[in-house]
Amino acid sequence: MITFILSIVVLILGYSIYGKYVEKLAGANNANITPAVKINDGVDFLVLPTWKVFTIEFLNIAGLGPIFGAVLGAMYGPLAYVWIVFGAIFFGAVHDYFSGMLSIKHNGASIPEIVGHYLGKPALVILRIFTLILLVFVGVAFVSGPAELLDKLTGGGMVYWIYGIFAYYLIATLLPINKIIGKIYPIFGGFLLLMALGIFIAIVYLWFSGQLDIVELTVVSMKNYHHNPDQNILFPMMFVVISCGAISGFHSTQAPMMARCVKKETDGRRVFYGAMIAEGIVALIWATAAMNFFGGPNGLNDANYNGMGPAVIVDSISKSWLGTFGAIVAIIGVVVCPITTGDTAFRSARLIVADAFKIPQASIVKRLLISIPLFVVGFTLSKIEFSVIWKYLGLSNQILSVIVLWTIAVYLKINKKNHWLVSVPAAFMTSVCISYFLVAPNVAGGIEMNEKYGILAGIVVSLILLLYFAFYHKNK
Repeated sequence: MITFILSIVVLILGYSIYGKYVEKLAGANNANITPAVKINDGVDFLVLPTWKVFTIEFLNIAGLGPIFGAVLGAMYGPLAYVWIVFGAIFFGAVHDYFSGMLSIKHNGASIPEIVGHYLGKPALVILRIFTLILLVFVGVAFVSGPAELLDKLTGGGMVYWIYGIFAYYLIATLLPINKIIGKIYPIFGGFLLLMALGIFIAIVYLWFSGQLDIVELTVVSMKNYHHNPDQNILFPMMFVVISCGAISGFHSTQAPMMARCVKKETDGRRVFYGAMIAEGIVALIWATAAMNFFGGPNGLNDANYNGMGPAVIVDSISKSWLGTFGAIVAIIGVVVCPITTGDTAFRSARLIVADAFKIPQASIVKRLLISIPLFVVGFTLSKIEFSVIWKYLGLSNQILSVIVLWTIAVYLKINKKNHWLVSVPAAFMTSVCISYFLVAPNVAGGIEMNEKYGILAGIVVSLILLLYFAFYHKNK
């Protein structure tokens, strides 16, 4: 219990102390007029209350990520706590905050435009294509799961539910952000936080009453608990499995969407840095719940080995600890959260295309012009098996985070600010992605070379890149 509570305290302190330093590093200044005020097209650029922007941002970046990812990460054992805490404070929150703030400083630009501005035109073109593919895959990935569950609950036919979800996606993508997203999403964002709070209270109560033993992080427990460690290597695989609770490249595509709704620059820390810290807390809660519900990491791995996937584990914990409310929570969580992530993925894709071709989005006709082809591609891809899509998402997601971190490092170096706070995390995540590609089993296109050599290669390449950037790289 000490590890769990201390981890939450450190996350909160991270927001209060390190978050303020990062805000100062970014030069947040309320004298600057934000895009929401300056452009205000009534569709994508408009001022929303800060609490709404926070809850929408939180829901957009979270969804089921900090729940399912934390459950899968907990299979590695208490070391998951270390990555969630330090990852959220020094990696993910910094990544998300600068993604939003650089968008504000560049008139609400999408992440490919920001990367292109600092890393050059080749990076711009590559990232436009890469990000669009990632976003469409994310949208598609969160169609089949909810549709399958709704089919089981209602018997209405999975195909019809897929049609229905895509129809909703289209409407939510086209309408002004204050219509559906601005009205409904703060409720669901609050519900996701309430769901985590309920599990947190259950953990504390069960521990105090002696009904639950909590695994602590000690020298002895600092090891890989995974049922099949040869196929689930602690480094780098845990750092890819736990993405939304620590750092996720997908977040950089969502931050610019909310950067177009921020009233003043100092709101950025609460919205972007704060939402990531909140997600880290949610991930901690669910990692703790999953790790201890089955009597420890070994019991969790046994449950997974015997056919209990993340959805079933979340459902079992919710019903057991929260009763009827938990059953409702589990259904809403597994259905609503993925859908709310999927539609904002498609909305971000529309904005990226609009930025690329400089197409104003005030006209519904022009929004349709971009959206319909995206949904045709998405609907076609929905025929592919979910597991195939998911294989490509994990590594692609973290590759995007690497690109964005290096972009932020370049921004800081250009402005003669302390780039080490970002370039070091960028180098670390570079080593994670290279090592993952070289050694992780069953990775689409991966090499699967010797573990030691693959990890060493990732570390060496990353160190060379970091030293080159710090001492030789010239910024125009």
